[in-house]
Amino acid sequence: MPNTLQGKTVLITGGSRGLGAATAAAFAAHGADVAISYAASADKAEAVVATLRAAGARAIAVRSDQADLSSAKPLVDAVLAEFGRLDILVNNAGIAIQGQTVDDPALDGERYNRQWQVNVLGTIANTRAAAPRLSDGGRIIFIGSLLGSAVPFAGVADYAGTKWALAGYAKGIARDLGPRNITVNVVQPGIMPTDMAADVAGELPNRDAILDMHPIRRIATLEEVAETICFLAGPHAGYISGETVNVAGGLAI
Repeated sequence: MPNTLQGKTVLITGGSRGLGAATAAAFAAHGADVAISYAASADKAEAVVATLRAAGARAIAVRSDQADLSSAKPLVDAVLAEFGRLDILVNNAGIAIQGQTVDDPALDGERYNRQWQVNVLGTIANTRAAAPRLSDGGRIIFIGSLLGSAVPFAGVADYAGTKWALAGYAKGIARDLGPRNITVNVVQPGIMPTDMAADVAGELPNRDAILDMHPIRRIATLEEVAETICFLAGPHAGYISGETVNVAGGLAI
């Protein structure tokens, strides 16, 4: 479906690597102008932008630390200054801190608190900044996690909690923005081949044990998840709102 998003501008938070970078490439392939945000990986972000531009897309990268709630408005301002419009917000940025159970005497509370700050409060700040300036008929897509619907192993309570929080928030936003024909949905991937997954791999059950939980016994590709996001952002998903879509190989069934 080439050019189904021609003339649209998308902001993808956390777009310098992993799913964010794959989603940026998918949106560009569908004809959209693409803005990505990044917190620290300037070189990676500029490499993503260079690749998008080489493929003929208009693209920019904006430094914005989601842990700093005051960075949300300048981020949206930068996108509008460059492209003159904002049609789609993909709330992708987040961090994963896992492995400790809630009764662990060594639980690092400050580290886990920062996860709530980034994943929930930072995402809410970006959504609040974008919503009044989003085009009518636009889209907001939250990137959650299968752990926002099911928790099949221990040591992920805080991470899962942040994703459950976003799923509930998204439903409320769908109610708020429905009169403007803005749809709001959540995409919940399972395990993907990302740096984030690699970072927490040693803190979770082993790979074979996790794969055994999946009816489709493999992890998702980044492209599968990215194309689901693009579908929800596109013209054929205008009557889908307030929904949660799992891209997780059937893990939650």
